[in-house]
Amino acid sequence: MKKIVLAYSGGLDTSVAIKWLTERDYEVVAYLADVGQGQDFNVVKERALKTGAVKVIIDDLKREFVSDFIFPALKANAVYEGKYFLATALSRPVIAKGLVRAAEKEKAAYIGHGCTGKGNDQVRFEVTAMILNPKLKVVAPVREWDLPTRDAEIEYAKLHDIPIDVTKKKPYSIDKNVWGISIESGKLEDPYFEPPEDIYQMSTSVDKSPKKAAYVEIYFEKGIPKKINGLTYAPLKLVEALNVLGGKHGIGRTDMIEDRLVGIKSREIYEAPAAVILSEAHKALELLTLDRETIHFKEKVTLEYSRLVYFGLWYSPLKTALDRFIDTTQKRVTGTVRVRCHKGHAVVVGRKSPHSLYRETLATYGEGDTFDQSLAKGFIQIFGLPYRK
Repeated sequence: MKKIVLAYSGGLDTSVAIKWLTERDYEVVAYLADVGQGQDFNVVKERALKTGAVKVIIDDLKREFVSDFIFPALKANAVYEGKYFLATALSRPVIAKGLVRAAEKEKAAYIGHGCTGKGNDQVRFEVTAMILNPKLKVVAPVREWDLPTRDAEIEYAKLHDIPIDVTKKKPYSIDKNVWGISIESGKLEDPYFEPPEDIYQMSTSVDKSPKKAAYVEIYFEKGIPKKINGLTYAPLKLVEALNVLGGKHGIGRTDMIEDRLVGIKSREIYEAPAAVILSEAHKALELLTLDRETIHFKEKVTLEYSRLVYFGLWYSPLKTALDRFIDTTQKRVTGTVRVRCHKGHAVVVGRKSPHSLYRETLATYGEGDTFDQSLAKGFIQIFGLPYRK
């Protein structure tokens, strides 16, 4: 038999994929990466074994995910098309890395995934695997089987007694990790359809969120968040704590039409409470500590960085080079940012840093002003010289 390590989530696509692969003489090892889904992994393991997997590997990647993928993206201010904090996109290279490790350890010639032929994840998994171990062959059942719709997959699962959580009434595709949740499919494919409240898992609706605002102080060291309200947190615990705080106040919901890598537009619903809070705080600290030219140039780098992550090019040479630039910019991004969390908004209301470039004596219009305004006339004349007729 051909041995394959399948990236397994316990969802509809990968559950059906196990059965489909075993019918084609594959020996399936189900690889379950824990990136913060919050699943009962014993239940998922039993589901995989019952469906036909010969072995289940559960790999806890949460700490690696936060430290080596999420925080570098945070330093880059990576947000795709201005709204998507890349939770799913960032998880794919760390999962693919673990998948390749597992395949090498199991001496499997094949790896597999449950991605569709018109999604982004197929590219993220396969390109990452291609870079890390080009000898591995990829099998993508969803691109090959004769099950054209999710309803058809549900019927197949029922026919073969495959346990699944999805139903035709709630056919949503949900991907969750410690950095956020992505929700799609079903009625959400109508871009005019308002998302029902029951799809959200990490955040309270604004209507039901607390009337009183919560204030949180976040301390960064070289662009990395280290403390909340003066208390030091491990990276994973810090993100989890801010997810709870932000979710309680309705922060982090996004409803957007997104441009996929394959060229189509899709309607996506996202939740990312911690990502919104940390992103706003980090950008505010950069504005305080970085010079103007670096800030303006980094905005261009951020756009390219976000695109590379979204397109599955985490391990590409350009992405690696941009990381070096970003690390250089973060050397002075140390300080504390105060954020007001209230009714769906995370608003920066204060910031301080030992490397602050702000000088009150230059900015003030009151007493103590040291800015020589008499120099402004000559400056304007020279600055405007190319545009005089």
